[in-house]
Amino acid sequence: MKTNAARILDELSITYRLAEYEVDLEDLSAETVARRVGLPAEQVFKTLVLIGDKTGPIFAVVAGDAELDLKALARVSTNKHVELAPLKDVLAMTGYVRGGVTVLGAKKAYPVYCEEEIGLHDLVSISSGARGTQIILAPADYLRATGAVMGAFARR
Repeated sequence: MKTNAARILDELSITYRLAEYEVDLEDLSAETVARRVGLPAEQVFKTLVLIGDKTGPIFAVVAGDAELDLKALARVSTNKHVELAPLKDVLAMTGYVRGGVTVLGAKKAYPVYCEEEIGLHDLVSISSGARGTQIILAPADYLRATGAVMGAFARR
């Protein structure tokens, strides 16, 4: 299924492939998505929506096997503190539902921060904007498409 995110990559002439998988609404974890698309969890990047005290809404993109360090993300994003956006607000903020959030094609162009470990991989997987479909592409292409600022804000 071609999504708006995939169309944006097409417009940018970025090479990618789509990986479809069966969705379990009881388990939308990155680890489960990784198993279903055949990649290790460290190559499946999840997109989180947060609110910074100075910047307002931001996206954080972090590996599926990592935990977001809110204090470190606050420093990287020039905020004093950040907090996860309430789940009930994510659809209105981004146009995407939990398990399908992506930076590409979001309703608004919020600042994007990507965990620097993304550069360690040849290929990574990100949400396509729809549950059940991931986009697999080169990290450099993802960073170019999103304009993400890289930083260290994850822990294992």
